[in-house]
Amino acid sequence: MKSQLLIVDGYNMIGAWPELVLLKKQDRMEDAREALLQRLSNYAKYEGLRVIVVFDAQLVPGITQNYTKYQLEVVFTEEGETADSYIERVAGELNDRLTQVTVATSDLAEQWVVFSQGALRTSARELYKMLEKTEKTIHRHQEDIQFTSFRRNSPWDDNQLSALQQKLKELSKKKK
Repeated sequence: MKSQLLIVDGYNMIGAWPELVLLKKQDRMEDAREALLQRLSNYAKYEGLRVIVVFDAQLVPGITQNYTKYQLEVVFTEEGETADSYIERVAGELNDRLTQVTVATSDLAEQWVVFSQGALRTSARELYKMLEKTEKTIHRHQEDIQFTSFRRNSPWDDNQLSALQQKLKELSKKKK
């Protein structure tokens, strides 16, 4: 089975996701980047994906760097290199028989380029919907764990619960 790699055009997501657009309009770009990374991190961990988030260094001059945060690879491109050109290059290099690359961007030209290289594409809106779905699943899973934990702390052991269940069935039959 191929390993999955998701390459995300960071500023494209910030310009498309409602809560991130709000932060951007308030001139809180650092907060928007941080919120994006946190949400993508939860998604990546739950789905078992490797994720690279790419930001244009043009919007943050002099910050050219690569680092790992929340188990995501974060890349600020070099000055003079756009996120689009970086993503297209890396998608072409990493998409092979062992790795399936998916690029998240709503830039149609970029989608066509990566698609022609054999990579898959998803729009900002599609990725947003997938994240929401995964977050709901995680929340339900947490509730199940809390309920299981609640049950685990019950003063009744499994044999007693089984005997009570049997007694309930017997009493239900007698009423009919």
